[in-house]
Amino acid sequence: MFNGEEIISLYENVSAITGQMLQAAQQQDWARLETLESKCSREIEVIKTRGPLAPVYGDMRQRKIKLLQKILRDDRAIRDATEPWLNEIQALILNTGTRRKLAQHYLADDST
Repeated sequence: MFNGEEIISLYENVSAITGQMLQAAQQQDWARLETLESKCSREIEVIKTRGPLAPVYGDMRQRKIKLLQKILRDDRAIRDATEPWLNEIQALILNTGTRRKLAQHYLADDST
């Protein structure tokens, strides 16, 4: 079981990484964002798999709440920053698929 200080340390690590992820997203550094996302996932997996978390009280509880709130704010801001890029990628994929279908259709019609 993690003690209070270990729990705070784990959340601080995740918070630091999500802050870096937000910065990468705002700079449209998609490769760095992907690397940081993997790192963040590994940190979260540690929290999930290493056993139960001891309850935290008082100042530590407040610190944990603030860290969780920051992580959630960063997550929302990352999504806001990446959404236009993801929409653009989706449009390109759909466009490519449509062009391929049209080409196949017209090439099939030309061969008859």
